[in-house]
Amino acid sequence: MRAKPRSSLPAFTPVPRRYRHDGWTPERQRAFIEALADTGSVREAAARVGMANEGAYQLRRAKGAEGFASAWLAALDHGVARLEDVALDRALNGVEVPVYSYGKLVGTRRVYNDRLIMFLLRNRAADRFTPHPSTSPNEEAKDKIQELEDRLGAAHALLEIRRRRALAGD
Repeated sequence: MRAKPRSSLPAFTPVPRRYRHDGWTPERQRAFIEALADTGSVREAAARVGMANEGAYQLRRAKGAEGFASAWLAALDHGVARLEDVALDRALNGVEVPVYSYGKLVGTRRVYNDRLIMFLLRNRAADRFTPHPSTSPNEEAKDKIQELEDRLGAAHALLEIRRRRALAGD
């Protein structure tokens, strides 16, 4: 999945604030939303605009912040799309891991994360990679009980055969 272009971020009315050169100006609010879309991280986005992340959360809760809050959510959607891109790349290409011998770097090897691959397959191609139960949970439980009873019966029969052999050998 490709990340959405930034132009799809919604226009919003900045949260009304009293002007301070070092405060949450309308320009800084817009820059924060763009940085949030780029990074997916509130902390990183706030740092990029020279503000504290606590201030961003306070701004989102402020009166008149509805537009800012919805732009925030849209920006986080961009961050999630970016995470999907990174996860897909890691699943397809693996990651290089350094290989050391006696404390010295001797090379690298490519490592693939099978759990990540299966997660992506189950979620992106669910029709092919998610098990479709052909029976209800009750039917599965009944089948399991029957299987256990059959095993128990076989174990009793085996014990009876061994008991008879032991008696015959005496």
